[in-house]
Amino acid sequence: MTTESQPDIGAMMTAAVPMARTLNLEYLETSPERVVVALPDQSAFHNHVGGPHAGAMFTLAESASGAITLAAFADQLSRAVPLPVHVELDFKKIAKGVVTATARLGRPAAEVVAELDRGERPEFPVKVTLTRPDGAVTSEMTIVWTLRPND
Repeated sequence: MTTESQPDIGAMMTAAVPMARTLNLEYLETSPERVVVALPDQSAFHNHVGGPHAGAMFTLAESASGAITLAAFADQLSRAVPLPVHVELDFKKIAKGVVTATARLGRPAAEVVAELDRGERPEFPVKVTLTRPDGAVTSEMTIVWTLRPND
């Protein structure tokens, strides 16, 4: 789902990020408030317990965080580039089947833009929750992003 004023973030991510294509990530919802991305159940990416490999789950979560960053700050891309700064990932339960990542900004976008307007290099957290089909949370990620001014 995209809004008319927003670019198709899912298509942008799929075109620009080779790992998103490799893992066949499905962008189910992309808005500045929330992004939902699914990792299909694919045996080629399973680990030793039959679920998605940790690297695939990391890529899923990081891709969801990048998509919400693009959705929230698309109008700032002419003057700043989004970059990840720090990641923390906690594994809670074994993942099986389709894994879905839901990302939300940890700060209001207006605050981040105000810092950028003041000539600062703002940082903001993105919180991502990964769930399996039964709704159980398998992992939680917090990734801190920055908008690095182009100047």
